[in-house]
Amino acid sequence: MMDEPGNKFRLRQVLGAVVLGVCYFATPAIAESNANQKPPNIIFILADDLASYELGCYGGGNVPTPNLDRLAREGMRFTQAFASEAICTPCRASLYTGLFPARHGASRNHAAAKPGTLSVPHYLEPLGYRVGLTGKVHVKPKKVFAFTDVPGFEQSCTLETADYNLTGIREFMQRDAKQPFCLFVCSTLPHAPWTVGDPSQFPPDKLKLPPTWIDTPETRANFSKYCAEIAALDKQVGDILEAAPDNTLVFFGGEQGSQFPGSKWTLFAPGVASAMIVRWPGHIKAGTVAAAIVQYEDVLPTMIEAAGGTPPVTLDGRSFLQVLTGAKIAHRDYAYGIYNNGPDSDPYPIRSIRSGQYKLIRNLAPDSEFQNKHIMSSACGNYWQSWVEAAKRDAPSAALMNRFLKRPAVELYDVAADPWELTNLADRPDLAGTRRDLEDRLQAWMKEQGDAGAALDLPVENEGKNKK
Repeated sequence: MMDEPGNKFRLRQVLGAVVLGVCYFATPAIAESNANQKPPNIIFILADDLASYELGCYGGGNVPTPNLDRLAREGMRFTQAFASEAICTPCRASLYTGLFPARHGASRNHAAAKPGTLSVPHYLEPLGYRVGLTGKVHVKPKKVFAFTDVPGFEQSCTLETADYNLTGIREFMQRDAKQPFCLFVCSTLPHAPWTVGDPSQFPPDKLKLPPTWIDTPETRANFSKYCAEIAALDKQVGDILEAAPDNTLVFFGGEQGSQFPGSKWTLFAPGVASAMIVRWPGHIKAGTVAAAIVQYEDVLPTMIEAAGGTPPVTLDGRSFLQVLTGAKIAHRDYAYGIYNNGPDSDPYPIRSIRSGQYKLIRNLAPDSEFQNKHIMSSACGNYWQSWVEAAKRDAPSAALMNRFLKRPAVELYDVAADPWELTNLADRPDLAGTRRDLEDRLQAWMKEQGDAGAALDLPVENEGKNKK
């Protein structure tokens, strides 16, 4: 019999602690096999609101990204890596806990994870690791996300600078040559206000815009500044790679998409699709491209297994270590998405499911108009009003505006043929079976997660009152 969501979560936490104990006190056979291999150092470099399609190794032509391109040549590049929620706090909490947002509890921006939730330090420190984080945090409480604070990278993503130095980072890496480390390097680039780098290197009229954007001079001017921050991010990556010691497993993640309409704060592809590049000399074949579906929840169990442990079965994520080593080419059958709009604007709950070919989006409040206070203000540049005016003048601009503001209850896309998700196939009779199957699977996932759907996206004034 299914437990009520609250009881189910508590049961999972208890089971997690039991399995974790098994992980830490391995049987002699497991301990002996692991003792023959020195555990790797682990570095995870995390961008902040990166439009991953702009990277050269992902086909981008606007911004040179030599360091990230080199990382891809030396490791494995994933073409189907996804955030389950395209917002900073939920995405990061999922990365650190291996749980989907409804389960770890930080399913809204700036929200706290549920008490008793475990994260990377709780799993890797008993395996002999020191676990640190430098740069942007944006998760809470500290007891759940108990990283060692490492000086080096700027913490605030809203400052006009992104200064960094490697002194504290090198000290953390070199503190004890006999003890492996896990370090998260969390950049604030290319998060708005887009004031870092040299925009003059990216003339607005030369830039190629995504087909989901309204092309206005104001949009291009802001995109130029955004491209400059991607270039600055690439330099940061190069410096970290140069500082990394041998025997280091390096992950790079793009987080969610940019702060332009139809990207971050949505479940459209430009929002949840993420760069994921992994390098591990001697274990990952250089220059490989993986089509396996992975999500940020899968990173923690992958780290645990690479470190010689056994990932707890209570995690939502599953290790993709065998994909990295070439033993497997597939991982997940489906990627799942959740979106709750508060406190960034009025409630607008969305859920999604994606296979290798099709993606279904359910908008749980289709009679409402989507709003986002960041995009529609100067916080993300001053281009929004230019979109409003353009939509008044011509039909193509109006169509793009309506796609962003007014959404049907169900959207279905053939993502293999339509990667920008421009043509909704939800009402096509020949795809009725596909739609029904994906809807059923999505509903089953929500039930398993204890996800109440629209009720999870409470009005801002109720923040903190959701006890589930």
